[in-house]
Amino acid sequence: MQFWKKSSEPAELSEANIAASPPLGKGRPTPKRRDAEAANRRPLVGAAQNKTPEAKAKARSARSEIREAMLRGEERYLPERDKGPERRFLRDTVDSRRNVGEILLPAMLIVLALSVIQQDWAKMASFVGAYSLILFAIIDNWLLWRRAKANFLEAFGHLPGKGSASYTVLRAFQMRGSRIPRPALKRGDPVHRR
Repeated sequence: MQFWKKSSEPAELSEANIAASPPLGKGRPTPKRRDAEAANRRPLVGAAQNKTPEAKAKARSARSEIREAMLRGEERYLPERDKGPERRFLRDTVDSRRNVGEILLPAMLIVLALSVIQQDWAKMASFVGAYSLILFAIIDNWLLWRRAKANFLEAFGHLPGKGSASYTVLRAFQMRGSRIPRPALKRGDPVHRR
């Protein structure tokens, strides 16, 4: 029993059949593995080795100028989270007062030193000191946020946007000298929209 008919006649090859048939091979020899890997090799960190010392010094000075401008608070050099008059107002609110969060890190170092002493009074002092500082810092930041929100509403006519509370509190927990951008107001200066 035969399911297909075997043709004894050869298929006719016409120009249309030749044009429709796929080309044979890829038209070039396969490259050796080492040649293919060498073609794909790239440096991991850019072409820093090709820079001249003058170009490196120029790039370094440009980066330091940008950093200084960011520390001064120039708007176009600030990261997105710090841009705008609303964020500047919140920064000024934090910088214009003393915050318990500022002294938390140095005070915790003293508490840590007390905890090393193997006396009962030192252990009790470190325990009470650590938890009371944390409690005072939380209360202080809650009061700071209430004051900042009220002043913000008065200055801008609407409540601060999403993420403003964490922005304000995190800045208050940083030591004054390590804040970026640097404080524009001294402690006790009045806060106003600028």
